[in-house]
Amino acid sequence: MQNGPGRYCRALALCLGIGVLALPTWATNVGLAGIIGSKAMLMINGDAPRALSVGQEYQGVKLIAIQGESVQVEVDGKRRALKVGQNAVGAESSGANARAVLIADGQGHFQANGSINGQSARFLVDTGASLVSIGASDAQRLGLDLEHAERGVSNTANGAVISYRLRLNSVKVGDITLSNVEASVMPQNMPYVLLGMSFLNRTRMERNGDTMTLTQNY
Repeated sequence: MQNGPGRYCRALALCLGIGVLALPTWATNVGLAGIIGSKAMLMINGDAPRALSVGQEYQGVKLIAIQGESVQVEVDGKRRALKVGQNAVGAESSGANARAVLIADGQGHFQANGSINGQSARFLVDTGASLVSIGASDAQRLGLDLEHAERGVSNTANGAVISYRLRLNSVKVGDITLSNVEASVMPQNMPYVLLGMSFLNRTRMERNGDTMTLTQNY
């Protein structure tokens, strides 16, 4: 059964995600992995995120400005806008090569924007959760059918609670889209959807400092 969600980190003023600027194949690909303080974490041609301050240039990409959750960059002599909120890396990929790159927040948690059954969702990576775990309000917003779900008991920090087990048609994080993903719906509201092992087990997880790369296996 689903492990308890445990403690949640407090809400962030800035939600980290990954934005992507799709350019022609002969040009430079630039992705915005997040904004930390006065620096933007840019991924250039699929490389690991690199922190740049305004005015700095790297591999032909210059950071012009940081504006809230978006940045202005100069790429191959042209100015472009990138916005935090997506989780794509470089050019579009698919299948077993699909990836998502996540940047840890100040508490060391990995968060990601994505979707469930085609509707937006905010995820928190939780390797201690057996299944993708969804709070009551998110389940209602997503229109999940609990009437035909399997009823069970989940152990949480507040003790045993009734939960509902079902399968999601699709879960998307970055370029990774998985079908038929097991999940549980909890009776209480939750600040995030916990991205548990029913999703993570179908990816290869690699962590390098504050960066986590998920690569789709199947």
